[in-house]
Amino acid sequence: MTTDSLPVRPPDTPVAPQPGSGPRPAPRRRRFSLRPSAGRQHHAGPLAYVLLGLASLLSLFPLYWTLVAASSDNTRVTQTPPFLPGPHLLENLGKAWQDAALGKAMFNSLVVAGAVALSTVLFATLAGFAFAKLRFKGRNILLMLVIGTMMVPPQLGVVPLFMMMTELGWGQKLPAVIFPTLVSAVGVFFMRQYLAEALPDELVEAGRVDGAHSLRIFWSIVLPVARPAMAVLFMITFVHTWNDFFWPFIVLDMSNPTVPVALTQLSAGYVRDQSLIMAGALLGTLPLLALFVVFGRQIVGGIMQGAVKG
Repeated sequence: MTTDSLPVRPPDTPVAPQPGSGPRPAPRRRRFSLRPSAGRQHHAGPLAYVLLGLASLLSLFPLYWTLVAASSDNTRVTQTPPFLPGPHLLENLGKAWQDAALGKAMFNSLVVAGAVALSTVLFATLAGFAFAKLRFKGRNILLMLVIGTMMVPPQLGVVPLFMMMTELGWGQKLPAVIFPTLVSAVGVFFMRQYLAEALPDELVEAGRVDGAHSLRIFWSIVLPVARPAMAVLFMITFVHTWNDFFWPFIVLDMSNPTVPVALTQLSAGYVRDQSLIMAGALLGTLPLLALFVVFGRQIVGGIMQGAVKG
């Protein structure tokens, strides 16, 4: 075949692209994400277990030292600090229980802490729901006033509060400790922040469409959603009220004390018995430890349940 027999392509004829001869698309870059993939399990390394073990030991050391000091005598504690428990634990516990009248003090602390914790959870949840999901005039101003009360030192209101309790006839009585702390600004702000994120507006609007009023929405919709935060707030408030010393020491006396006020009786005198004081402190801590052992799993489980969304 000669070159004259080959077909001649006109100069302006476009060349058809051949399959596979065109430019290849650039490969897609994999986006880096900090989120772990769903279903992937992450295992901690040896260093994490070592750090967690050290943190646990440091956290438990004060409780262990209280147990060691409470089981020793005063001479051994003050002169040669022991590192192992001694043989005087039951003796010191019995003496501290009798000298400080801890039976009545624990009952008073249980009544005060339980009443304050329950009222704080109820009122803080109501106020948090109102500030988070209800629309009314002056809402932001009222919220700023509530937050502003957190900046005021409680010592500034001791004198007028004491005069008010005296006028009401509550001097040296438990209502003088309960009623001034029925609700806290910290609890209101905590519940407001939680409900603003955890409670969808669509649920509240759906309740409105069904004809439910605000209290019905609070009972049927808000409470199930706010249960994890309410458990945490109850635990924090109970522990804080149980350990509160400043205001109960002012308004109560030794005839009707709470646990922190009663423990001051053990440190009276010229020579303080450190082992006896530690025994009283150990007795005052045991109810809190029992509360955490009984309800700790439910509280942690509620926190994890409230943290998982979607």
